[in-house]
Amino acid sequence: MVEAEPFATARRIISTCTRLGISLASAESLTGGRFVASLVDVPGASAVVRGGLVTYATDLKASLAGVDADHLEETGPIDPVVAAQMAVGTAAQCVADIGISCTGVAGPDPQDGKPVGLVYTAIAFGGKAKVFEHEFTGDRDAIRRQTVQAMAVNLDEFVAELAFGPESGQGTGRGTAVE
Repeated sequence: MVEAEPFATARRIISTCTRLGISLASAESLTGGRFVASLVDVPGASAVVRGGLVTYATDLKASLAGVDADHLEETGPIDPVVAAQMAVGTAAQCVADIGISCTGVAGPDPQDGKPVGLVYTAIAFGGKAKVFEHEFTGDRDAIRRQTVQAMAVNLDEFVAELAFGPESGQGTGRGTAVE
């Protein structure tokens, strides 16, 4: 992948959201804010990006992003429902139309019995979320980079489908809806 491609994807996301008049916010765990930083690198991002929550600590997923504390206690933070609730919660907290989130294990060690490279990302719109499961490989930094890239690609496809419809050829239909 060429270095300019991530910026081009971010620019397309900002452009499409601007045309649609919709805003977005992120809740990030393992990426520590890298995703929202990639968006705000684009001139004009302030028209679209409301903000981001860095919910690196498990308890912040509940107190800041609105994840059900009992569910967190039961499953731990690396869970598809947690990702979905983070996305829905960040949209609500930041008063954004779209929420996007990530939670996973970047390594170097497994967490709560979950393997290094297991990552869940989610996109919420209208109070519902679509969750994507990823199994990334590489070292900690590589997994974090792949997570940001996956979030960007999935969001790019999602907003393109909003703008141009499901027949646009932009969306992949991957992911699982979670309410």
